[in-house]
Amino acid sequence: MHTSNLQLFPKQLLVIAAHPDDEMLGCGGTLARMRASGAEVSILLLGEGPTSRESNEQEVAAAQTASSTSALAAAAALGISDVRFAALPDNRFDTIALLDIVKAIESITHDLSPDLIFTHHVGDLNIDHVLTHNAVMTAFRPLPGIQPITILSFEVLSSTEYAPPGMRTTFHPTVYVNIESFLDAKQNALQAYASEMRPWPHPRSFEAVEHLARFRGSQCGYTAAEAFVLCRSIF
Repeated sequence: MHTSNLQLFPKQLLVIAAHPDDEMLGCGGTLARMRASGAEVSILLLGEGPTSRESNEQEVAAAQTASSTSALAAAAALGISDVRFAALPDNRFDTIALLDIVKAIESITHDLSPDLIFTHHVGDLNIDHVLTHNAVMTAFRPLPGIQPITILSFEVLSSTEYAPPGMRTTFHPTVYVNIESFLDAKQNALQAYASEMRPWPHPRSFEAVEHLARFRGSQCGYTAAEAFVLCRSIF
């Protein structure tokens, strides 16, 4: 296992996640730490929320409203006001051409100049997560004259760890962020998604979120951490 000493002091940070709650499960503690250090943070949520569970238009509309309200509340709990939505169909990103997802990302984030991006790890069971990763890597490819951007991928409990061996690239962290002082802030932000959280021992429970943070912390010498895979960094 390779660990990085990369120091993360971004001026502008962008999170691109497939679904509301992925951003807080994946890097909520890091977002809290970055905001505390003065970084500008923007969040782009590609999916419309958990609408695939609903059976009629009225229920879908209600789910969309509840999901966006929760996303705004979770972000506000960390002092983040810039939350953007693409409203792509829930758990149906594979019905959209990858180019269209890339274009959606580019059009919604055209006014941003992030020096650090967080997104999903490619080795994930959820197809929306995988396609989000692929679209981000395409939208922010290192073209001549473009500001260098570091891209880190995160894990999402109840999804990343469900990908079987050999299906896709396994999540093996290369970067850790100490969130000893920000784990409570992450849990507080996740309260906005209480309807999406589950009772212990479900992996998407508040207890599991803490256990994962403690485990990742133990891997890098701290009492709590979030772990990431370095996808690209240009020095």
